[in-house]
Amino acid sequence: MENNNQNLTIWQRLSKTFGPNSLLGQDLPTYSLDKKELLKTTDKQEYEKEKLQAQQSMYLSGQWAKIENNLYTQAIYYEPTRLASFYDYESMEFTPEISTALDIYAEESTTPNQDGYILQIYSESKRVKGILTDLFNNVLDVNTNLQMWTRNTCKYGDNFVYLKLDSEKGVVGCMQLPNIEIERLERGMAAKSINAEVDPKDKGLRFHWKVKDMEFNSWEVAHFRLLGDDRKLPYGTSMLEKARRIWKQLLLSEDAMLIYRTSRAPERRVFKVFVGNMDDKDVEAYVQRVANKFKRDQIVDNKTGNVDLRFNQMAVDQDYFVPVRDVTQTMPIETLPGATNLSEIADIEYIQKKLVTALRVPKAYLGFEEVVGDGKNLSLQDIRFARTINKIQKAMISEMNKIAIVHLFILGFEDELQNFTLGLTNPSKQADLLMIDVWKEKVLLYKDLVTEIPNTLSPTSATWAKKHIFGFSDEDIKLDTQQQRLERAVAAELVNTATVITHTGMFDIVDRLYKTKSGSTENPPSDAPTPPPSGGGGGSLPDFGGGAEPSEPAPPAEETLPENKKNDNLSILLENDDIYGDKYIDLSKGKNSLGSMENELSKLLRD
Repeated sequence: MENNNQNLTIWQRLSKTFGPNSLLGQDLPTYSLDKKELLKTTDKQEYEKEKLQAQQSMYLSGQWAKIENNLYTQAIYYEPTRLASFYDYESMEFTPEISTALDIYAEESTTPNQDGYILQIYSESKRVKGILTDLFNNVLDVNTNLQMWTRNTCKYGDNFVYLKLDSEKGVVGCMQLPNIEIERLERGMAAKSINAEVDPKDKGLRFHWKVKDMEFNSWEVAHFRLLGDDRKLPYGTSMLEKARRIWKQLLLSEDAMLIYRTSRAPERRVFKVFVGNMDDKDVEAYVQRVANKFKRDQIVDNKTGNVDLRFNQMAVDQDYFVPVRDVTQTMPIETLPGATNLSEIADIEYIQKKLVTALRVPKAYLGFEEVVGDGKNLSLQDIRFARTINKIQKAMISEMNKIAIVHLFILGFEDELQNFTLGLTNPSKQADLLMIDVWKEKVLLYKDLVTEIPNTLSPTSATWAKKHIFGFSDEDIKLDTQQQRLERAVAAELVNTATVITHTGMFDIVDRLYKTKSGSTENPPSDAPTPPPSGGGGGSLPDFGGGAEPSEPAPPAEETLPENKKNDNLSILLENDDIYGDKYIDLSKGKNSLGSMENELSKLLRD
């Protein structure tokens, strides 16, 4: 088997691991009734038992095939619905509330940690960690791309990313694929797909680009998907799916509200036209003629040929002209007020609340209410939303694990495929705070149970308390006891550290620079001349030898500390100086020659 694997190329080995030849344990069960498989025995009862078991296995195999065929039928019927939903998602993007919700999903799911990295990589192997860090941070640039991938995944429920692979370097790049044009073909579906001609024996996972008629292996495409509704398998479920119907209702309600406002909001006027005893047949024409007089006709200037708009400032086409015969009408012109209930939008608010419920985002962060929490993180305000974020993060990590496995497999780290863990920053600290409170209560209860009561025993033993309060098993209790014993031994060794380690050498440099020499009685040097000896004459006597013993040689001068050194020159500090190095730029000459330079410049200016 190993020899066969050595003869395969890296792509064949990938296909064998991820592709159709190895379904990772997902292939349908196989049963055979061949004579070699039947049990050879002289016991008739045992023979009948084996025969019955083989028949039942055949029946189960048929059941498996029927279920698999049902999966294909379900996917075929869902495909048109999936395309229609994608077009709805594109239109929903232009609704500010929904667009903001998608941004919040992406931003909260890709919150950077304290070091500024979105993705955390853990591994016991430094080499594996370094390889994956370079892959995700440099090659795939997840700090930029992951937020876009997450937003697309939340919007469509699926996101397809093509991986550019190299036989020596692994994953060397990625490219976003159009989600609406990619089809996922799983086992049982690929052989019967109407969009691709696939070998019936090839039951592995494939991806098909319908427009370009291209097919990809499972390890060439990273399919991020949010699994939620089994009716939409093998595809994911969009976060906007539950809001589609509410969104359409909201659009209709807003359109109706705008139409009502434009038609009922303006004020109208009623002109009462006195018609006297005019014949009824002539009233309508007369009223129309009067109404036309109120309209401003376009006046053309004869000199310039331009329309003078000063004589066409307003129109009264929408006003009412009512003929009256009563001479006693006191108000020939009356004003009809516009709509007075324009502030009544309870129906719109009701639909908006349902939309927010479907999006699962607190409405205070979508602009419907004032922001609460003094700008704190969104997940701190709503633990349910934090759970939604965790679900999105798990979906993204699942597919990034696949990318990491493919990369390590190509580079030859087949034994290290499970030696890493990927994680995203949880934006919610509320769950941690709640867990801390729970543990505090458990610890207090544990102390009360194991504390001995005067003149009696403690309520329970430490073993019982650990088992029933902390949930420890017998093995955990044993391991915890061993660890406590080792920790006590380590603590005892730390107490004796001063007697075991007498000199660490950590402060040798500081001691050499600042330590005062013991027994030193040096006096500062004096520049004054030595006074002559007292007694006759002013001249000095010659030294004939003997006499007073010569004085002891003066001890060497103490090393001058760095901070006491005086530098008369103007030097520029260099990087490679230890404290005050010899390498400096002497600017004293320039300082001394400034006066002569000034004189020369003055002479030149005078000339």
